[in-house]
Amino acid sequence: MFVDTAKVFIHAGDGGNGAVSFRHEIYVDKGGPDGGDGGKGGDIIFEASENVNTLIDFRFKPELKAENGQHGAKRNRRGKSGDDFIVKVPMGTVVRRDGNIIADLTENGERAVIAKGGDGGFGNAHFKSSVRQTPRMAELGEHGETFEAELELKLLADVGLVGFPNAGKSTFLSVVSNARPEIADYAFTTLTPNLGVADIDDTSLLIADIPGLIEGASEGKGLGDAFLRHVERTAVLLHLIDAYSNDVAESYRVIRAELSNYGAELATRPEVIALTKTEGLDQDMIQMQIDQLKEAAGDNAEIFAISSSAHKGITEVLRALRQKVDETRSIEAEIEDDDDELPVIRLSHEQESKAWTVKKDEETGHFIVSGDKIEKFARRTNFDNYEGVNRLRDIMKKMGISHELSRAGAVGDSVIEIAEHELTLLEQ
Repeated sequence: MFVDTAKVFIHAGDGGNGAVSFRHEIYVDKGGPDGGDGGKGGDIIFEASENVNTLIDFRFKPELKAENGQHGAKRNRRGKSGDDFIVKVPMGTVVRRDGNIIADLTENGERAVIAKGGDGGFGNAHFKSSVRQTPRMAELGEHGETFEAELELKLLADVGLVGFPNAGKSTFLSVVSNARPEIADYAFTTLTPNLGVADIDDTSLLIADIPGLIEGASEGKGLGDAFLRHVERTAVLLHLIDAYSNDVAESYRVIRAELSNYGAELATRPEVIALTKTEGLDQDMIQMQIDQLKEAAGDNAEIFAISSSAHKGITEVLRALRQKVDETRSIEAEIEDDDDELPVIRLSHEQESKAWTVKKDEETGHFIVSGDKIEKFARRTNFDNYEGVNRLRDIMKKMGISHELSRAGAVGDSVIEIAEHELTLLEQ
């Protein structure tokens, strides 16, 4: 069964807690702290694989969870880090989080960290200093990233076949490749995309066939709109038009309009046009239809008359496609090279140092502190341990947050919110 969309719940591993421990050895008076650090939680990693061609497995296993890191222990023993969870996905898989693309895996073996495991917390041995001989605090492990991801598969092919239902797309694919799509004399025989490899001269083309389009497909009518994503990545479109159509020019214009409505980029994709099922027509009729298509598509359009069943004109079409694919891929490579030369824009020192913000919630009177670094410290603080909370206050002072809070009107007993935790500016 071919499945090209799925939703999965992703939970990277939580980090282990740091340990509070002190040495207890005979003849050693007042042994120092020896609590070990917690281990890091495992990451969720997606890997593109040429051996996977559908997202159906995620329909039966919609939850992906990596291993948690283990807690630290006495004698400075660090907790074991959780194993990463490596997930095989088809090449061409796009991963979205809250509608935003976070990974696009197009090459075999390509990997992307989809969700990061939480860092382990420091044990109390980490906090020993000349002024803090017996620290009784340790950090909590951070939670791993947790969210729902949307997966979408877009087939990777050189050529995408488009056209009305029953235009001869599946027949063409079965003739030029080893693919065996279902073929019958009625519309919407093709219900799922098919891939085939067509050999031409000393090279080959990967061709994708999708269910036929109808007028209004881009608005959800018919079947093709659900699968147009599979020709988004193709270098060239092969537009097949049934020679027995009442108006071949109108057939061409309707499909082009649907491509434009789906996406401007798809509408500008290079194309080759093929008039299909011409085995029963004389040359004058074929030429008349080609002339009609040139009026609709432009004089520079490449138009071929083919018969898949009679193997007529197939080689010429494949050679034209091969040439257009090579030209398009060459242009894409040049664009990528130019992108690599773009200058890297770095934040100024002032922008880097201002890595937090303070604002007052007028409704509650609380002061809300936000910023990646300070929130990370807050998440790792055990708020049931007064030494840990005081350490967080010290960090806020060093980062200049306490001073900014005072300027904003915060006093000693004002409530400060950081990463869904609350504390006061001064020790109570």
